Amino acid sequence: MKLAIRSLCLTGLLALPLAACNQTASAPPPAGTSITPSGFRMPEGAGCRGEIDRYRAVMSNDLAMGHVNQSVYNQVERELGPADAACAGGRDAEAVRIVDATKSRHGYR
Repeated sequence: MKLAIRSLCLTGLLALPLAACNQTASAPPPAGTSITPSGFRMPEGAGCRGEIDRYRAVMSNDLAMGHVNQSVYNQVERELGPADAACAGGRDAEAVRIVDATKSRHGYR
C-alpha cells in the first residue's frame, strides 16, 4: 500500500510541470482589422540602406503601436548609427552585420 501511494505521488509530481504548459492560444484579431496602420509601407531599396530603412520603419511602427517603449527605440537608433556610417562609407557587409546584431539583441530575429 505504501508503495502504491508513493508511486501515485511521484506520478502526480511528474505530471504537474506538464499541466502548467497546457495553455490555449489567443484568438487572432477579427478579419478586416490590422495591427499596423493601413497606410504603412515597408521602405524599398537594396543593400545596406534598404536594410537599415526597413528596420527603422518596423521600429517606428512598433513604437507608435506601443510594442516597444521610447528607451528601446532610442537604444536601437543609437545602435544603428554605426550601421549608417558603415553604409555611407561603402562597407555594406559591415552595415548589414550591425543591423542583424541589433535585431538579434532586441528580439527581431
